[in-house]
Amino acid sequence: MEILLIGAGNMGFAMLKGLQNYDITVVEKNKNRIDFLKKEFNNLKVLNDIPKIDNKIVILAIKPQSLDSLKIEGNAKALISILAGTKISKLKEKISSKYYIRAMPNIAAVNLKSVTSLTGDLEFKDKAMQILSTIGKAIWLNSEKELDIATALGGSAPAWLAIVAEALADGAVNMGLSRDKSYEYLGALFEGVGSVLQNTAPSKFKDMVSSPGGTTIAGIEVLEDYKIRAAFIKAIRASYEKTKKID
Repeated sequence: MEILLIGAGNMGFAMLKGLQNYDITVVEKNKNRIDFLKKEFNNLKVLNDIPKIDNKIVILAIKPQSLDSLKIEGNAKALISILAGTKISKLKEKISSKYYIRAMPNIAAVNLKSVTSLTGDLEFKDKAMQILSTIGKAIWLNSEKELDIATALGGSAPAWLAIVAEALADGAVNMGLSRDKSYEYLGALFEGVGSVLQNTAPSKFKDMVSSPGGTTIAGIEVLEDYKIRAAFIKAIRASYEKTKKID
């Protein structure tokens, strides 16, 4: 199965780490980036220009605003686009393909721990899931609207969680714990909590930790005073609305 990856920025690079067992060719124009990629991946095939895409699986990993300037010839077997907010209808206007898939990985792909949302032609669902599972967990959604919502949750929320982590570290530092130890602790903490949440509803997990009259519920009271839930709910809405305006 021949894959053509167009664009090797941060997300393209992350995807390359998971796709090394495939027959993959990368299209990248930046010379410094090309040199970096060749140092990271042995025998990587890199082209400066996009070849004909006939019968190839094309992964489009460029910035959404760069789509209109692409010059692409041929008819791909499948197109997997990770362009935020770019609808399949627009992709069809620019690139000819038998099947179309929209996907949204997140930055954790660099550690092969992405949560990647995808939707599109059901005939290519299994193959797309197989490809995108190489960088973490792939979740199939039933519509582009669901994917845009999931973009806010999976694509943007990691930055918000980083703010939460930084704020918690600041609190610990303020009380006297070193920043290095605070960050080390939080990295392990997020990983552990994430593993529990795979099989436990967040509300149930919160109740498991919150003893009557204990330290956790005291902190929750403060968070509720500052409307932490409302802030996150509004952040999801703002990110979703922004996604709709990108196309």
